[in-house]
Amino acid sequence: MRYFILFWEYLKNYAKTRLTYRSDFWIEVMSDLLGQALNLIFILVVFRHTASLGGWSEAEVIFVYGFFMIPYGIFGTFFNVWNFGERYIVKGEMDRILTRPAHSLFQVLLENLDPPALIGSAVGAVIMGLCWSDLGLPFYPVHVLMLLLFTAGAVLVYSGIYTLLAAISFFSDSPTGIMPLMYNIQNYGRYPVHIYNKIIRFVLTWLLPFAFVGVIPASYFLGAKEGGMDKLALLTPVMGVIVFGIGLSLWNYGVKRYRGAGS
Repeated sequence: MRYFILFWEYLKNYAKTRLTYRSDFWIEVMSDLLGQALNLIFILVVFRHTASLGGWSEAEVIFVYGFFMIPYGIFGTFFNVWNFGERYIVKGEMDRILTRPAHSLFQVLLENLDPPALIGSAVGAVIMGLCWSDLGLPFYPVHVLMLLLFTAGAVLVYSGIYTLLAAISFFSDSPTGIMPLMYNIQNYGRYPVHIYNKIIRFVLTWLLPFAFVGVIPASYFLGAKEGGMDKLALLTPVMGVIVFGIGLSLWNYGVKRYRGAGS
């Protein structure tokens, strides 16, 4: 309950700040929507030159992209750790965080809330719904539960990987450029993994499991696919817990090792 109250207070402060600078809020929203629109246009352009992509139709790939947007929007709202190293380690703000009686990661996440990113999740849900109808997929009440489970698992995969990357800053305060690299790699998870070679498929599935934030869980709703991905989708929540557990463990270890910014 204490953490929920903290979350609510931070959310209210965010709203007050954004109401003061409303133009910035809407510019950010439009910028996010434009970025998502460009990604969708890229998929449409690809299918102007081919009838299928690794055996997947245009509607199926767009369906996967729609699912991909849902957990990514939630992750972008609550797990903004892009500038953690520069702001909290290099500039010493981690010292302030550690003087407060709440978990350090929770505080960092609350200070960097970005609710406009949820609009991307809403757009993704609309895209999924349209493609669901276009593909003539059956709909059962259990699909709602599975969608929630897969979304939670995908969010945890995102969160675990980026928490782990942020935690590296505890051991090296020099900019590494890993975050932008990982941002580019994650986009591979919105395409059928079987279009890549075996090494890339292995990396995207088991080492940097971005396939579990898009194509694998989405395949559950699309039915049987090459490699049994619809069955592999059931591992999404498990993979999320494992990856987030690893990221959080490294974070906690880094906090114990942290000795302050000094002078």
